[in-house]
Amino acid sequence: MSNRLLVFLTALLLFTALGSYVYYRRTVARVPVDPWALVPDDAVLVAVTRDHPTLVRHLKETQLWDNLKAVRYFQQVENQLTLADSLTGGRSVVLKFLGRKRVFTSLHVTGPGRFDVLFQVPIGSVREYRQIRGLLEGLGRDPRFQVTHRTYEDQQLTEVRSQGSPDGITLLNYRNHLLLSASPALVEAVVRRLQHPEAPTVAAEFQSTDYFQLRDVDATLLLNQRRLPQLLGVFFRQELTPEIAAVASLARNEMTEMKLAGNKVIFNGFANPETARDGLHQRLVGQPAQRLRMAEVLPLRAALVVHIGLGPVAVLRGPRPPAPDSLAAVTGPLLDSLTAQLSQEVALCYLSTPSARARPGKLALAYTPNPGKVSSLLGQLRRAAGASPGFTRVGPYQIYQTGVAELPQLLLGPAFRGFARPLVAQVGNYVAFADDETALFQWLTDVTAGEVWSRSPTQVAFLQEAQPLARLRVLLDTRNCWNLLLRGLQEERRAGLLRNETLFKRFPQVSMQWVPAANEQEAGAQYFTQFVLRHPIVGPAEARPQNQNGTGSVLAFKIPLSSSPEIVLVSGAKLPGVLVQDTAHVLHYITPDNVVAWSDSLPGPLVGPTYRLPGATGFLLATPGQLFQFNSRGQVQPNFPLNLPDTVRATSLSVSPAGGSAARRLLVAGASGNLFLYDTQGRTFPGWQPKQLEFRLAGPPQYLTVDGRDVVVVLLENGYVYALDQAGNPYPGFPISVGARLAGSGLAETGPTLSRTRVTVVTQHGELVSFNLSGDVVSRRRVATWSRTSRFRLIPDQQQRSFVVAREDGNRFTLFDANSRQLLSQTFVTTAPRAVQYFNFGPGRQVYAVTETGPGKAYLYDSRARLIGGQPFSSTVAQVSLSYDPATGLYHLFRVVGSELRRTDVKL
Repeated sequence: MSNRLLVFLTALLLFTALGSYVYYRRTVARVPVDPWALVPDDAVLVAVTRDHPTLVRHLKETQLWDNLKAVRYFQQVENQLTLADSLTGGRSVVLKFLGRKRVFTSLHVTGPGRFDVLFQVPIGSVREYRQIRGLLEGLGRDPRFQVTHRTYEDQQLTEVRSQGSPDGITLLNYRNHLLLSASPALVEAVVRRLQHPEAPTVAAEFQSTDYFQLRDVDATLLLNQRRLPQLLGVFFRQELTPEIAAVASLARNEMTEMKLAGNKVIFNGFANPETARDGLHQRLVGQPAQRLRMAEVLPLRAALVVHIGLGPVAVLRGPRPPAPDSLAAVTGPLLDSLTAQLSQEVALCYLSTPSARARPGKLALAYTPNPGKVSSLLGQLRRAAGASPGFTRVGPYQIYQTGVAELPQLLLGPAFRGFARPLVAQVGNYVAFADDETALFQWLTDVTAGEVWSRSPTQVAFLQEAQPLARLRVLLDTRNCWNLLLRGLQEERRAGLLRNETLFKRFPQVSMQWVPAANEQEAGAQYFTQFVLRHPIVGPAEARPQNQNGTGSVLAFKIPLSSSPEIVLVSGAKLPGVLVQDTAHVLHYITPDNVVAWSDSLPGPLVGPTYRLPGATGFLLATPGQLFQFNSRGQVQPNFPLNLPDTVRATSLSVSPAGGSAARRLLVAGASGNLFLYDTQGRTFPGWQPKQLEFRLAGPPQYLTVDGRDVVVVLLENGYVYALDQAGNPYPGFPISVGARLAGSGLAETGPTLSRTRVTVVTQHGELVSFNLSGDVVSRRRVATWSRTSRFRLIPDQQQRSFVVAREDGNRFTLFDANSRQLLSQTFVTTAPRAVQYFNFGPGRQVYAVTETGPGKAYLYDSRARLIGGQPFSSTVAQVSLSYDPATGLYHLFRVVGSELRRTDVKL
């Protein structure tokens, strides 16, 4: 071959490759992949999650995280995540990888009695692709695993299996969308789905719906109700499938948002009506939605209630089914007359049972506006059918036989089958049918005793959170229906339910509701759907909006609050959490979602601010007689509480900075000025039991670590300053005198050596004095003039990086910056000392808070000394807390007013 021809062929090859690359980038790669197009059409359930760190935090705050970790499936996932972390040499690698990606999780029925899950995770960068490749290579080198590749319809599939086990994971990377499942058939279904890109997706009817554009949405859920009976058939006995299918035939599919909020999980969304001819929707279309008025007769032992709101019951029944031949001519007109007297609401009610072996009682309830007429017609029906006229009395009510088999089905439609020998009783405007006398006897006993939903505060609170009007409601009490579920489950599924009992009973109150559109004849009319999983509020507080426009919030406690609110920054949350104590000495942690996550009783009031341990691992705090350490879930840690000597009343707690492997040191100052030193293991230190000083402390000691050495800086009211080592001995050059009395603490600027570490204080003669830890006074300058009645205090910012100086003289208050420039001056009503706080969030974002404790008012000033809001905020404790959200430019003010913790959003 000539060189000219070789060069020509090489150029042609390069040109073809370049053309293919340009075509791919411009034609293929620029067209985004619709993640819904990668979900197989037989999906029963599709969950889309986005902000996974926040989702995990919400699961922990709603106390679902520990319950989920006990489920065997999630234990297997957790083991796989731990393995992935170990192979990649990181920590929480998978959670960080997921981050804020939109991850699709779809549920599919893949065989008789079997379901599987398909995950879809987008790959956002070359770095993430290398992470996945590194993980697969690590698994391939691990002798416990086998990594193989195969081709299926021109797509390469990767299979990872444990050695000697048929189980594994199959992976497909399609245009930077990673799909994986334990079922190879599901991944292969994705490949087959790719052959028909023009086919509508499972979410085609919700193409314009994106709940993630709303705030505080944790997930999106798509439910295919047509396939729901198929999924439930995996768990429940086959004879229950017709009843499930009858209820599910109201809608064909729905998409909802999911929000985790304290004591409940809420799903709100829309559903498309079922178009099948014999579906529940076709029977009820055009019927009015109704209230749940029968709460006055629903017993507290109810386990499952299926409530239908409508107009006349005849539309639900449809054409009357034929009665037995011998009775048809006699009972037919009576049945029609009875049906005509029933309207507005009907329900199936299953009662709790003492064991899974007992057959559950089942009631058919219906409302009648004319109970006397119904009673007369039932009497005529009994006589026509030849039923016994005898009855059983329960209080003021009677139980009669009806004499007509399957009477509820004849009156109310096919959904009310299963009453072979029905009995009947009436309570007010409600008529109830049951297949055995025991069920009616239990129901009437509860009604007579007032054990009904309308008289239960727990159930009333539950119903108040539901939609007022609905066409269909499914209400469950998971504690009452436990044995009912065990009885209905297939034998091989019962063990799994028993293992997960805690998770199932976590939310005892469950409601599912479908509300029809105002105009159902309009094209595209949908049901509004709401699913709520709730557990009764047993906590100490109730949340509500602070303002009518929904901005801010209020958390109303049962008893007054006594401590100032302390914010706790939470990773991934827009708002901080809050710690606050009430007058009963109970400490509460409030999540960013304004829910009390945990509470714990303390033996006394908090002493000083709590100390937040790094990495969101917990808190250190002090009461007058004990020291406590809590983890992030409010659990007291081992070795705590530490008990102080009986004669000691703690006034402050100082904690050594983080660093090294040594346990944290805890420095406690007593009311008499003595100092005590412990570590978190409960060990004491020589020279500190106690460390006695000759004068009262001016403020809380400061615990510093400089060049690996512990330094405790102690300011005394007489103007002397000590710097002590871990043995309680003064460092060379100490004590020193600043030449005037001191009040409050100082600001420390830690340097690499003692001589380059500076502490700044303000004396009562109005001088700023800076000294280093070698005992040398570095600088001294006057801030303002002083008098016998003036008081000076140095106020550090919330990060201990800068400071301002407050001067109080009677009712006159003046604030100066570090350069002695006057920031603001204000005359107050009272002459009592005021609590002063300084918040610094960056250039031009300084806020000064001055609380006048007598009138209970907090004055907030911005960096230009303007009163924020134009008036003071109410505050019944000494201090407020403030956080800043740079994304929105909002300041979030937390304050206590009596028994309320209030959050106010402020825009400067």
